[in-house]
Amino acid sequence: MPILSSLRRRSAAISVAAVAGATAIGVCLAVGSASAGTLSGSLYRDPSSAVVRWVAANPGDSRTAVIRDKIASQPQARWFANFNPSTVQSEVSGFIGAANAAQQIPVLAVYEITNRDCGGASAGGAPDLNQYQTWVSNFARGLGNQTVIIILETDSLALLTCLSSAEINARNQAISTATQTIKSGNPNAKVYLDGGHSTWNSAGETANRLRAAGVQYADGFFTNVSNYNSTSNEANFGRAVISNLNGMGISGKRQVIDTSRNGGASGDWCGDDNTDRRIGQYPTTNTGDSSIDAYLWVKPPGEADGCRYTAGSFQPDLAYSLANGVPNPPTTAPPTTVPPTTTPPTTAPPTTAPPTTAPPTTAPPTTPPPTGNGCSASVAVNQWSGGFTASVTVTAGAAGINGWTVTVALPSGAAVTGVWNAQASGTSGTVRYTNVGYNGQVGAGQSTNFGFQGTGTGPSATATCAAS
Repeated sequence: MPILSSLRRRSAAISVAAVAGATAIGVCLAVGSASAGTLSGSLYRDPSSAVVRWVAANPGDSRTAVIRDKIASQPQARWFANFNPSTVQSEVSGFIGAANAAQQIPVLAVYEITNRDCGGASAGGAPDLNQYQTWVSNFARGLGNQTVIIILETDSLALLTCLSSAEINARNQAISTATQTIKSGNPNAKVYLDGGHSTWNSAGETANRLRAAGVQYADGFFTNVSNYNSTSNEANFGRAVISNLNGMGISGKRQVIDTSRNGGASGDWCGDDNTDRRIGQYPTTNTGDSSIDAYLWVKPPGEADGCRYTAGSFQPDLAYSLANGVPNPPTTAPPTTVPPTTTPPTTAPPTTAPPTTAPPTTAPPTTPPPTGNGCSASVAVNQWSGGFTASVTVTAGAAGINGWTVTVALPSGAAVTGVWNAQASGTSGTVRYTNVGYNGQVGAGQSTNFGFQGTGTGPSATATCAAS
């Protein structure tokens, strides 16, 4: 994900009455006792996010346990920030399909508006607003029909200093049209517009900008993506914005707050160099506040701002600094472990119910191991309308192997859109998957796993495996 504007992150000297009564900043990770917003359900944890991949690749790192349990275990937003009108539909469809199969709510951050970040560090987006609408239309076609959360265009309304009056009007119309396009594509989509944060524009000005951009067609607005303002300050600010919207005749709008890095100190905008930052409240739709639909991790913790490291790159020292010393997630949160790379015993699995933690990547094979040397592969497919995910188990034979290649034949019309724990050659027809560095060595009779997702119909249960 690209860097977001430094102007947005600074702690501006603005007096906002709505923030009166804010508590002192500190590590606060509790959630409300009851869901009070319009959203209800578990948020989707992307199994192929940068932090999950890092944890799987670094089982022996001293930072891994903390990063695994407190960051990689949590649902975070998937960013759509590349101008790719020809492929965005399939990319979205694959992500949405995996979330639907898990019966969880995905969070998608759209960051594609023309002249985004006013040409700053995150400059880019669609070349013009007509092409922006084409991209949004294709994006909307991949959203399915179940509940999704859309964070629509961070900074697009709070940062307008580089635009003329005519350009502001054109942007407002583009965001309003985009909101309606997304809602038309998926009536169950929850769309939130840019509300800046509590130390940027005033609540009244924020409400004016939201109204001009068509918040009446949206579900509400988001704040603190990804500043470091406390949740209480953001909630007070959000209530003031809602009050202003109500005064304009726009009712029923709610807030979502990014809490990915607001559990420690505020101050300078760049998180790359600040060791006082901490993760805030864990992501949840269970806020206990009728004005707030969700606390989300929109900016993934551990991704750099671009001051010390390449913007958007995952940096384990940043992730560790954010997570170290904070409480573990609530026990009602999604599983707090990610697939380890160690191998399980070769005895048959117990007949009792499986544990609540995520299965290891080297789960017991679902088919008998090959009788000779080499390897075998079996495929388990989760299919839904228009897409699928596939989990592949690679099992070594009578001797251990130091690498493997699995060949999978896809049905006509199927296409791979994402892969984890393997490298793929090709996206359609006959696709070859090879091990990555950490899962090529498999002991005799033992197994490892990889997976992929795609559009169309998933493959059959058999695949060909060759040992290196």
